[in-house]
Amino acid sequence: MMNKPMIVLLAALILPFPAAAETPREKAARILDSIDEMWRGDSSHGIMLMRVKTRNYSRSLKMEGWSKGKDRSLVRIILPLKEKDAATLKSGNDIFTYLPQTDRTIRLTSGMMMGSWMGSHFTNDDLVKESRMLDDYFAEITFAGTRDGMNIMEFTLMPKPESAVVWGKIILSVKDENIPVKEIYYDEEMNIARTMTFTGLKNFSGRTIPAVLKVVPSDKPDEYTEVVHESLEFDIKLPDELFSLASLRKK
Repeated sequence: MMNKPMIVLLAALILPFPAAAETPREKAARILDSIDEMWRGDSSHGIMLMRVKTRNYSRSLKMEGWSKGKDRSLVRIILPLKEKDAATLKSGNDIFTYLPQTDRTIRLTSGMMMGSWMGSHFTNDDLVKESRMLDDYFAEITFAGTRDGMNIMEFTLMPKPESAVVWGKIILSVKDENIPVKEIYYDEEMNIARTMTFTGLKNFSGRTIPAVLKVVPSDKPDEYTEVVHESLEFDIKLPDELFSLASLRKK
């Protein structure tokens, strides 16, 4: 009969060698890539409700959005009727806004990207941003452990010298390595400019995703904009013509 030490030795010889250990930088890249993929897919289509609260007014918008790859996206307002069909299109490096009230199409310049989108606390860049975090930022894991009863990993993202981004730093907190919880954006002076939170986990097309995104500006803590995803589907067939100027102006 084979003795126990011999069995252990044979098992050690039969079992495959463990994979090379993942470096912290590789781990950060893997997790951030998976989060980007979670939001994007090869294509997507969804219905969203946006609520805006400022000191002077509150308003709600219902929108429909489509995306295809990294470079094409279209967002169109469905409600209220007075703003219906206003839309923003990204096609390649070009971004356009269509205003049906004046029947005008405006090409956005780089200096307009950080402007408010439709009076909300989201920017034009937020609405159509399709670049991956790792394209624009160096990422480092700066915390891993339990926080507020959750398994949290925190990433510090610093802009690459060649990146055309305005944020001086972003701190991203992720739950269980795949669910974003909070993003804190710093300006170039390293002051907190705004905080974005992600809540309301919901299953969309087999993906568990935060359904509610809320951004609060640091200089106006009583104000906010909240986006609620009512429906989302991924990896669907979308014609290239959907992301054209003719489609942008469609009523």
